[in-house]
Amino acid sequence: MTDRDTSGPAPADEGRPGGLPGAGPEGQPERRPGRGPEGGSERRIDIAGDAGGPVVAGDHNVVIDAQHGSTVTLLMESRRPRPVRRDRVALLPRRQHAPLGRDTDLARLATAVRDGGPVQLWGAPGVGKSTLLRHAARTLTPERDGVLFLDAARREPEDLAQDMFEACYETRGYAPSSPELRRLMTGVRVTVYVDNADFSPEGLRTLMDAAPDATFVVAGRDRSLLGDGTALRLDGIGRAPALDLLARELGRPVGAGAEGATAGDLWETSSGRPLLLLRAAALTRLEPAGTGVLPRPAEVGDLLPLLLGRLDAEPLRVLRLLTTLDDADLDIGHIEALGGARDTDVLCGRLVDLGLAEQTQRGYRAVADVVPALRERDPEPFSVEVLCEHFATWIARPATTAAQVEQHARALEVVAELAERDGRPELAVRIVRAASPALARSLRFGVWGRLLDLGLPAAQLAGDRRAVAYFTHEQGIRSLLTGRRVMAAVLLTEAAVLWRQLGDVHGANAAAGAHQYVPSHAVNAQGTLLQPDGGASHLASSGPSAGPSAPDPSTAHAAGAHGTAAHAPATATDPGTTAHTTAAQHTTATTHTTATSHTAATTHTAATPHAANAGAAKAGAAKAGAAKAGAAKAGAAAHSAGAAHAGASAATGAAGTGAAGAGAAGAGAAGAGASMAGASVVLKVVAVIVAVVVGRVVVSQAVHSFAESRSGSSSSSSSSDTGLAGRWTGSDGATYEFDASGGGYVSRGRDACGQDASTEFTGSGDTYSAERPIYDTTSGSCTGLLGEATTTITLSGDSAKVTTTMTKSYQQGVQCFSCGTLYLTRQQ
Repeated sequence: MTDRDTSGPAPADEGRPGGLPGAGPEGQPERRPGRGPEGGSERRIDIAGDAGGPVVAGDHNVVIDAQHGSTVTLLMESRRPRPVRRDRVALLPRRQHAPLGRDTDLARLATAVRDGGPVQLWGAPGVGKSTLLRHAARTLTPERDGVLFLDAARREPEDLAQDMFEACYETRGYAPSSPELRRLMTGVRVTVYVDNADFSPEGLRTLMDAAPDATFVVAGRDRSLLGDGTALRLDGIGRAPALDLLARELGRPVGAGAEGATAGDLWETSSGRPLLLLRAAALTRLEPAGTGVLPRPAEVGDLLPLLLGRLDAEPLRVLRLLTTLDDADLDIGHIEALGGARDTDVLCGRLVDLGLAEQTQRGYRAVADVVPALRERDPEPFSVEVLCEHFATWIARPATTAAQVEQHARALEVVAELAERDGRPELAVRIVRAASPALARSLRFGVWGRLLDLGLPAAQLAGDRRAVAYFTHEQGIRSLLTGRRVMAAVLLTEAAVLWRQLGDVHGANAAAGAHQYVPSHAVNAQGTLLQPDGGASHLASSGPSAGPSAPDPSTAHAAGAHGTAAHAPATATDPGTTAHTTAAQHTTATTHTTATSHTAATTHTAATPHAANAGAAKAGAAKAGAAKAGAAKAGAAAHSAGAAHAGASAATGAAGTGAAGAGAAGAGAAGAGASMAGASVVLKVVAVIVAVVVGRVVVSQAVHSFAESRSGSSSSSSSSDTGLAGRWTGSDGATYEFDASGGGYVSRGRDACGQDASTEFTGSGDTYSAERPIYDTTSGSCTGLLGEATTTITLSGDSAKVTTTMTKSYQQGVQCFSCGTLYLTRQQ
């Protein structure tokens, strides 16, 4: 949340936050402050993408298509945008009075900024972080190239990085890749103030890495700045400034005697937090003239209910609108159109003075603690149908720009969530479908992705097959543009199939055309293989691929009345090698993995003892599919042992049982273990398993293998390996190996569908991450894309922490059970 501005209302010349373009006959454009700190003309910098036509993201030219899905072509070097550096940047917050009682804090902040930053202000909500940060942005001497003020509330670091780029460069419709962005921003010496920067340490690092030579000053609730830099905790103001604040808000001196004692007690009870003192003064002002007295200290906890009880119908309706939209800010034009109030500017200013709303760079939003308080008093939210109709109509107007839609993206996200929660997924689909093209054109890929994540499950719930195809397609395009090429391959392949099922050749061709820029092999949820051929892409037949690595659903069958477990198709990685999966003769479906070595020793795991057919293999690989019980009384439990290269070791699998109506799950990991005696080469691969539950069906899914199998060399990592490169020993006993590639690291292995796949870990400093798809493998092959998981590796010298989390789900009720953490130690 942004702390309430303790300086009182903005001066009159600031104007209101902006009109609603296209909201009425006049279509007034947004108005912004027009005077600089010295009273001269303040330079305005619009942060906006092109509202129409193609945009450029990294190496790709993108044509946004709201009907059939966007198309992508590779950008010719001669046509790459050439952004022009601005001489100086001045993107300042709105003007305000100097905060009271903050001279010492401002001096500490100035010293930290002068020392080069980064600097973080942190403290409790309502303590005045935003007020001090805004004042510092206007008063402290900036870096040589200027100053930027950004609001990070519910925004992604990548989107803020694009804000910085567009503020520092004359450009339009261009989002550089991460490496190119760092290159362009290197040497740009600006001071960047970021309010509501409630990021994790990794998110904060991502933001700061985007502008290597900028000085960052951020404010948030919790301390997240680690390592270099200065973290300053902000506490409440002192007693004397607190009495001055009460006097300013009351418009009269605080009397001596009983009133002075009450004021002192209020300061102590509120811990000097300006927001609570402002509310106490506001409650006093609402009393009839001459009768207002400061509330008793015991009433500090009840200030909100008391204030809400004094509001009449019009301000309550506006506040109800703002609290329905949770932490989203809303332009004054939207508040006028939806709130139905007269003199909306004056009304919103009154809510700010009462400490119930806050004025932002874009409009107004409810103060965070007001949201639950008003909902408890008035649980009926603002009509979701009215909200959806209003915003969908507004987005469709020709005068509405992509930048304006992006500025209200958080409000659109909340509306879509409300619609789905209200049992109206079709309304959520309408909002996301309307907003998606504009968000793509705005080049703010973070918030675009969040909206698409809402749209896809809503479309599935609504039974809107065309919307499912569209959202899947756009997720694939977004993944491609953000460098997540493996995920792009999966999503675009699935989108091509969905479009063809709908008879939409245009959409299918767009998906297949984009697919030529992603890894050459990817299996979609139906087992279809999309293979580019000579630079072009074509869609394979809708049946299983004939390729040796493609999963063959016909070979995976569920146990029937005889209780035979499913067989997973075997994949050989070396000529003459045979890989096996054993079949269990009992009524509970169980999947087993058999690993073979040069000594023909065979190891497998099972819930009950079984005999396995052992076969000799050279550097063999075993791939266990998923099995599911076919007996009438058996539960719906399935496990996938994932992708495994069995070198010369034992492999561990996952076995589980299910009872009717139960949703319990178990998950395991398949991988190579200890090396065999006498062998000079040991192949090591570990599959990360993620267990998810869909409804009452439990699925254990291999996300990716991230150690490369090697042959023909007996060399191991040397002491010269730096960063993530080299071989590591995991806390699970496995060996992991990574190669440096560009600005990140790559590992190769088999994915959950049996395909050879490279996993690229990207990042900077000591943190790298990779994303992979999560499939439903209950049928014995990849039959449905459930979501995405992210593996993050954080380095600390010769140790590393590996954390796997499920970051996205494309279906309702998907939950990760076995996401977790392991630790790596570098091999010497």
